[in-house]
This record gives sequence, C-alpha cells and structure tokens, in this order.
Amino acid sequence: MTDWIGAAEAAERLGIKQASLYAYVSRGVLSRRRDTDGRASMFDADEVAELARRGRPRRGVGPAELVIETELTEITSDTQRYRGHDATDLALRSSFENVAMLLWTGSLPEAPPGPAVAAGWQATAEALAAGRAAQAALPAGTLPLERLQVIVPALAATDQFRLHLDRPAVVAAGKSLIAGMTGALPGTGAEAGPVLRAGQAETMAARLAAKLCTEPVPEGLIQVLNAALVLVADHELAASTLAARVAASVRADPYAVVATGLGAMGGALHGGAELGAELMLGSAGSPADAPRVVGDLLRRGERLPGFGHFVYTDGDPRANLLLRLVADYAPGSAVLAVASAVTAEARRRALPEPNVEFALAVLAGAAGMIRGAGEAIFAIGRTAGWLAHALEEYERNIPIRPRGVYIGPTVAI
Repeated sequence: MTDWIGAAEAAERLGIKQASLYAYVSRGVLSRRRDTDGRASMFDADEVAELARRGRPRRGVGPAELVIETELTEITSDTQRYRGHDATDLALRSSFENVAMLLWTGSLPEAPPGPAVAAGWQATAEALAAGRAAQAALPAGTLPLERLQVIVPALAATDQFRLHLDRPAVVAAGKSLIAGMTGALPGTGAEAGPVLRAGQAETMAARLAAKLCTEPVPEGLIQVLNAALVLVADHELAASTLAARVAASVRADPYAVVATGLGAMGGALHGGAELGAELMLGSAGSPADAPRVVGDLLRRGERLPGFGHFVYTDGDPRANLLLRLVADYAPGSAVLAVASAVTAEARRRALPEPNVEFALAVLAGAAGMIRGAGEAIFAIGRTAGWLAHALEEYERNIPIRPRGVYIGPTVAI
C-alpha cells in the first residue's frame, strides 16, 4: 500500500525547499496527488526515497524556473483548472465576468450576466475620455495591443484610489479597468445586431466584439468570443503573468500591474505569436497555398507562429476547444479552411500542434475582425488573471527577488 506524505515532509527527506519540490513536479521528476480535501499536495514516500537515493536531478539549459505557490490555476498535460474548475467547461457555460470573479474572489457567481451584473463593469466618463485622448497622436494603423499599452496608464491617472490594495478595492478597479480598456478602443462602425437577447449587449464579450468587428455582430460570435476570453484568462506563471506578479509584489497598483503584463505579452514567443499567425494565414490565398506558406517559413529557419507549447506537448486544449467553436460558428469560412490546411501540413511534417494564439488568429479572421484583434482578446482576457495574481501578491506582501548567479570575471582586467 502506498504511503503518502505531505509536501513539508517530502522536502525535508530530499533536503530541498518546498519551492524546489514543486519544480520537480512541473518537470515530471515527481508525481503528486491531492489530499481528501483537494487542497494539500501529497507525495509517494517510495518515489521520494528513490529520488533521494539517486540524488538531485540534473538537466540541460532550458527556460529558467521560478516556482511560486498559487491557488489560481492548475495546469495538467491535457487541461487547466481555475480554482478547481475545468477552464474548458467554464468556457462553455460561464461568462467571462463570472470567471474573473472566480479568479479574484474564489467564488463563481451563479447568475448569468445581464444588465444588473454588468452594471459594475463600467469605466467612468473621465476615464474613457482620458483613454481616448491619450491615443490622439497615434497613427491610424496602430494595433489594438499598442493602443491598450497607451490606454491603461491614462485610465490610471483618473483613479485617485488606485493605491488602495485591499481585495474589494482591487476587484472594483479590475472591473472598471477592463471596461475602460475595451471602451476606450476606437470603434470600427460595427454595432450589435438585432439578434442579441435582452441584456446580451451588456457583456464584455459583446462590447469587445463591437470594437473589433467591422460588420454587425451576431450573437453566435459573442458566445465564441466569451469562450476565448475565459480560455485565456489565466495560465499559471506565463511570462507576462510573472512580470505582473513581480510588479505587484513591490506594491505596484493594479494599473501598473496590467501595464507590466501588456509589455511582456507583446513578445513573439508569448501573446505576440497571434499576430504572426494572423499574417501567416493572410499570406495564403486558398488552402492549396498551405504547403508553400509552411515551407517558406521553414526554409527561412522560422518557427511556425501559433504552433507548439512549452506545457502542452500533445496539443493545447484551449486551442482545440476554440477551433471547434469557430468551426461551429463559421463552417464555411475561407480563413478556417486555410487554417485547417496549414494545420494538416504542419502535422504532415511532424511539427507541433497549434496553440491558443493560432486559434485566436483563426477566430479573428473568421469573424472579419481588424488586424491584431487576437492580441486584444488575449490582453483583455488575461487582465483578469494578472489582477488575480496581483491579489495573491498583495496578501503575500513579500517582494519577489530572484538571485542571479554571477559568471563573469572575478577580477576586472
């Protein structure tokens, strides 16, 4: 019979800190399970003893790891869970607003969003005016992500209470911040169509759709966009989240936390991969062009944008669900046909599976959204996660201060 021990005892037997213990779990060196309450981690005593006998595992140079305990998101090889709730299930049955509240407060509201619920998700007229005015000097073709990077500091300047870091204040700031980020984006002329149910236009997904689409927005798209926002709301300690968390650990206000996350997510290996996938799909006139498009990228020694994931080596469950929802929404889409051909060509060449950034690019293309729309969806959805991690750091109240390992000369010459 297996003898299960707690994290503190496992770390003591191995002679390591608990943070290193969880690093072993993330690298597949140790397995774990939850206790009967579903909260504490338990470890196989025999497995711990065998690892202690072999000594600490070594590996080649790879992404640096900083392990932080969090109650927000658990990632497994085939799914992710927000506070114990399967994210793909939430994407199908819950609103983005309710999922944000789950991340921020630990409680999932049961009522569907309507005028009463959405009333709290509003930015002040002063904040919207500042966010819009801050973009006055930007060129007409400025991408939505670049606009958001300008909008957020402008919104902050209008909030005199932004340094109140208790949970209720941060939750209130989060609602108005996300509403302000969306509301300050320039309109495209699209308006929600008459097929919307009463109160549907009040949701953040509907507001964002009207900002990103150039045609009237049908209800079916809003449901898909809501699912996309839920799926990208958090993903443990992705690069932008770690950056945001470090900012929060030194008591940066919620707006500064989000601005930090926005800066990090623009990297080509993070949220910025969506724009590359969008451009890749746009370079194919038809599905028949997929071999040429993929081949040209590989011949230039480039990665296929939106393919592969550090965690999901066998396929990103967020991408799988979102691509299925897009196919149900727009089965005859030319962009979807090209995306399917590109994916098939990648598989033929034994390349990695598509990730959520690719799925966002397909959604943006199938819905006729403006250039860079997928980055905006990612940024606004992930804002919920950045603020949830900030709340954990505000309560933890200890600066994150990694140490460097100096490898330069011992004496200057």
